[in-house]
Amino acid sequence: MKVLKVLKVFPGIMLSVGVALVACWIENLLPIHLVGSAVIAMFIGIILNHFLRNTKVFTSGLKFTSKKILKFAIVLLGLSLNITTILNVGKMSLTVMIFTLLTCFGGGYFIGKALGLNWKLSNLISAGTGICGGSAIAAIAPTIDADDNDVAYAMSATFLFDMAMIVLFPIMGQAMGMSDQAFGIWAGTAVNDTSSVVATGYAFSEGAGDFATMVKLTRTLAIIPTVIVFAFVQLRLKRKEALANSQNGSELKANFSITKIFPWFILGFLAMSILASVFEVPAAVVSGTKSASKFLMVCALAAIGLNTSFSSMRKAGIRPMIHGFIISVLVVIVALVVEIAMGIV
Repeated sequence: MKVLKVLKVFPGIMLSVGVALVACWIENLLPIHLVGSAVIAMFIGIILNHFLRNTKVFTSGLKFTSKKILKFAIVLLGLSLNITTILNVGKMSLTVMIFTLLTCFGGGYFIGKALGLNWKLSNLISAGTGICGGSAIAAIAPTIDADDNDVAYAMSATFLFDMAMIVLFPIMGQAMGMSDQAFGIWAGTAVNDTSSVVATGYAFSEGAGDFATMVKLTRTLAIIPTVIVFAFVQLRLKRKEALANSQNGSELKANFSITKIFPWFILGFLAMSILASVFEVPAAVVSGTKSASKFLMVCALAAIGLNTSFSSMRKAGIRPMIHGFIISVLVVIVALVVEIAMGIV
């Protein structure tokens, strides 16, 4: 029976791995890493979906990769988040980061409501903009049972803004006469994906690139409390849904079970992060697990892309992009204003 299950998911997993390898190869061909392999894999997957959407042999494997393997990748990611080290390095950026996160999730809530977006898509865009692009979206998506189309749209919204910022940020920084430190903190808190932060920082100067990278590491820590908060939000919503659909207590018990719907992978993610913070894990182990996590995440995003069609994304219209644009602009402005108030610029 287990052999049959493995054979059923094997084609979809292999297709995802193949797309991921191509995406990593394309990323390495770029003179500078303007686009992360996860974004490339997702877009390749969306293109291939047009030709493979009626091929049922890949369905089970793609679902397994986009859900199960993604969760395992998030667990491995925890080992690279040494809380103590990152906080010591990024103390100066914490105040700016707190204000940008409040802007993303506070402002994102009202903007999403005004645009009529579902709460999952709205918060995925806010998380991608406020924390760390694709990694945050990938971490939160399985926690709230987000639809693959919502994940793809959230990734697209943050990706398009990042591409614009790689060009515009250094120009604006030079025009305002910002120091390396000020620009690094600004780019590290306002640009989304890690590869885009690095590209933006080093486009300004080497010193700014170093600062931006350190700030980005601090910002990545926000994944931990954010995932936990959304896990409880999802549990609360599931409980309310069960109550609404039940007529008595026995039916409620049958329809709702915390142990069944609790996102247990979060505990693994936290355990790995605590392990990295309490014990001195060898650098080679941390590097190896981080690389494995990144590649598995690329595979998962490839599977999400393969499950997503342009026609499905078109149904959502331009509103998610408007949401992403407004939130991104607000974050850029808030980060700059907070830096000026702190006397960093």
